[in-house]
Amino acid sequence: MRSIAIKPAVWSDAVDLIQANIENQRFHAPWVEPFTDMDGFERWFSGLGSGQAVGMIARDTQTNGIVGVTNLSQIFRKGFQNAYLGFYGMAGYARRGLMAEAVRLTALYAFGDLGLHRLEANIQPENAASIALVRRVGFRREGFSPRYLQVGGVWRDHERWALLADDLER
Repeated sequence: MRSIAIKPAVWSDAVDLIQANIENQRFHAPWVEPFTDMDGFERWFSGLGSGQAVGMIARDTQTNGIVGVTNLSQIFRKGFQNAYLGFYGMAGYARRGLMAEAVRLTALYAFGDLGLHRLEANIQPENAASIALVRRVGFRREGFSPRYLQVGGVWRDHERWALLADDLER
């Protein structure tokens, strides 16, 4: 039996997720800036219904607490079959491999249910924990993108990591 369960976000996740994000703001900085109010949840959630994004909530199967969030965004079809993977975990569940399992389960969902061929994760080079996590799942470093993404009002460098469907250990 797995110690986490992962499923697409639903409206009823709002209160728990907002609270978890508020409690973990210091843990998330400077890597990500998740929403911390209902307006932010509504903006995030409204983008999930287009078919171009999926937000997944990972929960502890014993306590139902939120372990973390994974996002598949900019889902491209046709000859590309690719999505960008984003993820963040909660401090109370850190360093137990649970987010690596959440990312692995998200990849299985992306490659199985969504029929994608490739996932790309862009990670700030200083974020050693996230780089170790994607390596553990099987992602390969493909490159470096200077000033790639704005986080905290600053354009930050990112390493580009990718995983192909046939490279994922099942």
